[in-house]
Amino acid sequence: MSYEPVVDQDKCVGCEECVDVCPVDVFEMKDGKSEVVNADECLGCESCIEVCEPGAIIVNGL
Repeated sequence: MSYEPVVDQDKCVGCEECVDVCPVDVFEMKDGKSEVVNADECLGCESCIEVCEPGAIIVNGL
């Protein structure tokens, strides 16, 4: 199964928690916000969702 992580740029506060917690480097910081740069590597582990306090991340396919 493939997963598609999505960051809602309006909700993202730029804390970098998802960048730090992702085991396969799906996210990078660009212009002070998190951006999905490696979606094909997403494992669907939901670590990013758990650490995102503003709820800016969803992973389609879960």
